[in-house]
Amino acid sequence: MSFPAKIICLTEETVETLHLLGRSDLIAGVSQYAERPAEAKNHPVVSQFIRSDIERIVEIRPDLVIGFSDIQKDIAKELVGRGLNVLITNQRSLKEILEHILLLGRIVGEESKAKILVQQFEDKMSDIRSKAKSFSRTPNVYFEEWDQPRLSCIRWVSELIEVAGGKNIFGDRVGSLARDREVIDEEIVSRCPDIILASWCGKKVKLDSFARRQGYGALKAIQTDHIHEISSTIILQPGPALFVDGLDQLFEIFKKFSGP
Repeated sequence: MSFPAKIICLTEETVETLHLLGRSDLIAGVSQYAERPAEAKNHPVVSQFIRSDIERIVEIRPDLVIGFSDIQKDIAKELVGRGLNVLITNQRSLKEILEHILLLGRIVGEESKAKILVQQFEDKMSDIRSKAKSFSRTPNVYFEEWDQPRLSCIRWVSELIEVAGGKNIFGDRVGSLARDREVIDEEIVSRCPDIILASWCGKKVKLDSFARRQGYGALKAIQTDHIHEISSTIILQPGPALFVDGLDQLFEIFKKFSGP
């Protein structure tokens, strides 16, 4: 059985996964947003998220191009039209993200390593979930993925919040599409978050802006200064970063809120 020798990664999580599987040698091009691990910056940049250098990718002649989500469907269509093999995945839950790691492992001939990696992540989630049971209270959490319009978090972030011992106040609104997660200030205020988390999809969060929003002054999160920025590199990528760093950061925030 032959495996791909040159892979273009259109998004960050595939880059990190291949590095963790010990197969960074297969990476022939990455997104400009690839930051994990630090060595990812050494790979040739051939793409942003919604735009790619098609000519450069074709010139590299990869065996496989891997992307993520319906947002990259136009890139995929053009590359397929140029005769390239393209895989676009749509993992949205923690379970699907772990399955994606296993899929990548099989694709590059490292299924055993992928299984070990996934088991490590599953064990870590079990450990954190168990520790969170000792919290004296479960915080109600509002996670903001974008500020205008207001977008609450996608499914995998909502699930990670639950694992870390919190409760997503918009757990009933975790759809794949941005419009499925659009919320308004009146709804946010009415659901009374104890903690506000924000990761504005790569844009710097203005933490002081929350207190200036209409009606937010009455929120516990504002009154007790429980407002935190989470880096998009560890929370908005559907890959290993969630389990390596994102989960720990959420747990520490919730632990501090819960108190001794």
